[in-house]
Amino acid sequence: MHEDPLTHAALEKSRVYDLGQPLFPGMPMSAFHPPYIFTLMVRHGDVVLPDGCGASNELIVINGHTGTHLDAIGHVAENGIVHGERPARELQQGRRGLKELGVETVAPIVARGVMLDVPGFRGVPRLPGGSPVTGVELAAIAEHQEVDVRAGDVVLIRTGWIQLWDDPPAYRGDTTGEPGPDASAAEWLAARRVRACGSDTIAFEARAVGQSALAAHAVLIARHGIHILEMVNLEELARDRIYRFLFVASPLKLVGATGSPVRPLAIVGS
Repeated sequence: MHEDPLTHAALEKSRVYDLGQPLFPGMPMSAFHPPYIFTLMVRHGDVVLPDGCGASNELIVINGHTGTHLDAIGHVAENGIVHGERPARELQQGRRGLKELGVETVAPIVARGVMLDVPGFRGVPRLPGGSPVTGVELAAIAEHQEVDVRAGDVVLIRTGWIQLWDDPPAYRGDTTGEPGPDASAAEWLAARRVRACGSDTIAFEARAVGQSALAAHAVLIARHGIHILEMVNLEELARDRIYRFLFVASPLKLVGATGSPVRPLAIVGS
């Protein structure tokens, strides 16, 4: 019997980078979304079966944009219109969610991944709050890192902002705003027909203090049908200067939901 090379030699020589953040009560969350709630509802000893076995179980309350997550195409409308030139109100079923473009329609993503390291390019530990990343700069970073962005890629943009994760007000950018791509960067990504893109901040795009505009979301999701991932941890990839990899992520099949938590993986061969 021949040994399958994918299950042994090749995989054993691969390295897997976990790009997801841990979920816990009090974790950083957007002010637009409900908080994460966790409680151990059934504890060991509460119920013990005649054979002596017992179990514990928890109650978890999440929203589709909890922690590291993927935005469904139905998440964003521009002037009341979702991707495909349809009125957003027609997609909604009262409180029951989206009847079209919900996250349950998103196929598992297995794609070529590219990480563009903005603070590495600028020579700083992380970008300052509110700092925009333009399309011109993304092009320069790709050239500097000797990577090309192709159709179907998942492009992850590092700002270094996740270094502030343990300080929720700072990570939210309450007094500083958040760095990230601007509308020109979104247009640059869309022109390359990427499958999805993401960053390490809550908002994905550059956001000044008090600003609530979502121009990059409108370009990517509403106009071009490109998914956005947020709160993706790119620090280990940057540390090891890994700019190309196999990207794997799959959202939960939450029917009608506008997004889903994910645990993205970057897989690098030997």
